Amino acid sequence: MKITKTTLVGVALGVIATGTLGSCSGKEQQGAGAAGAAPELAVVTVEPTEAEFQSSYPATIKGKTDIAIRPQVTGFITAVHVDEGQRVHRGQPLFTIDQVQFLAAVDQAEANVNSARSAVSTAEVTEQNKRRLLDKNIISSTEWQLASNQLAQARAALAQAEAALVTARKNLSYTTVTAPSDGVVGTIPNREGSLASPSSAQPLTTISDNSEVYAYFSLTEQELLQLTAGDEGTVESRLAQLPPVKLQLADGTVYPVEGRVATVSGVIDNATGAASARALFANPGGRLRSGNTGQVLIPRTNGAAITVPQRATFEIQDLRYVYTLNDSNKAVTTPITVAPYSDGQTFVVTSGLNAGDRVVTEGVGTIVRPGMTINPKTAD
Repeated sequence: MKITKTTLVGVALGVIATGTLGSCSGKEQQGAGAAGAAPELAVVTVEPTEAEFQSSYPATIKGKTDIAIRPQVTGFITAVHVDEGQRVHRGQPLFTIDQVQFLAAVDQAEANVNSARSAVSTAEVTEQNKRRLLDKNIISSTEWQLASNQLAQARAALAQAEAALVTARKNLSYTTVTAPSDGVVGTIPNREGSLASPSSAQPLTTISDNSEVYAYFSLTEQELLQLTAGDEGTVESRLAQLPPVKLQLADGTVYPVEGRVATVSGVIDNATGAASARALFANPGGRLRSGNTGQVLIPRTNGAAITVPQRATFEIQDLRYVYTLNDSNKAVTTPITVAPYSDGQTFVVTSGLNAGDRVVTEGVGTIVRPGMTINPKTAD
């Protein structure tokens, strides 16, 4: 048989085509095999352990005392002796109110006292003379009684004049407004020339004693019961046994001085279902000011808690779930309940999981589906 060049070319092309088809079929089979393999995902076996968490509560900071400074007399401000943010001491002058009319009132009251004293002296002389004449039966007892009554009236007028003098001097002292306690000066809305009055809605300023500060926050009824749980002792004694609390400031830093929960309101607000609580912090450097905000951090310790990473959970219609693995390594949707407090990374599971359960911690919400077979690996 004679073999031509054309026949050889055809055979070669057929061999190449056959090889190419075989190669493509092999790749498709490999891809199909890879797609059907169980994904390798991180799994953790839960066991009871001692867990430490801290609950955070939004807080508003106030000085130990915030005293609104109001004038006790009406007048124009003639001097402002302090500036906003200045630290002052008890009795230090803050404002001076126009004293002219009050000085005049004191002078008038002093004059009235002197006049009343002269009237008393005159009445005393008259009464003494009348008494001597009565003793000698020169005048009647009625005439002496009139002189005695005039003396009593003069003495009463003197007492009134002396009381008016005390009031005038007191009003004069009110023209110098002083600090009622040590603290820091707040805003000063009114300056020299402004009219100051006790009836003004806006105070002259506020003095905040911030050597110690209170952080006010709210606790729900359930949280309050957890904090004060115990069969013996008063609520105050159980609060005293609470561990120190911390304060996270608005910039995210934690205040270096620890505080304590000082009081909890005895009334729960029916509208909010919460009770007001107050934590006390020392403020030696004056870093904290009235009006600051932050988060009160209360530590909690659970001696036999089952915990799961927050990334291992997901929510459906306000219910929380995890994926657990059964004996066949298939993912099972498992409902759980968690404690209301956490550390931001871990949940304390109160029901739904038991010791030894395996929980998927990787691919939740993206890869894992109910009934999917998983090749578990140890979570980092």
